[in-house]
Amino acid sequence: MESKRVSECPSHGVGVRPDYLVGRRLEQVVASWHLYDSEALSGLLDAWLIDSEAVATRITTGSDWCLIVEASAPFAGYDMEESGRVEVAPISGETPFADQYGKTVLAVSEESVPDSGRIALENTFDSGRVRCETWSGGLRLSSK
Repeated sequence: MESKRVSECPSHGVGVRPDYLVGRRLEQVVASWHLYDSEALSGLLDAWLIDSEAVATRITTGSDWCLIVEASAPFAGYDMEESGRVEVAPISGETPFADQYGKTVLAVSEESVPDSGRIALENTFDSGRVRCETWSGGLRLSSK
């Protein structure tokens, strides 16, 4: 399945077309979260899908609530002093993608709205789908 061209985000552009994921195996997911004091990780900020070609596809939300999809390597975590820190690490069972590790992406589809551009990306595997979407300005992953 080929994705249609999404409308362009006024702030971030259209990003990459994730069609290149079709036919590649999902090998790993790396994510970043906000951590404040010693609290548990909260607020998923970014997810990087690492595929069988060693390409990292970053999925995150923009300040205008668009869904940004770009080819970029995970960055290192960083300290924001009294505002907490951002942790970046590979994830396994904590993600809807966990059941898809080692499986091939069969199709991708995107949803968009005229004023914000892309708002959702759905990856289809033989055993299910994983949806990445902007939700009230945050990144949300869910499986179907």
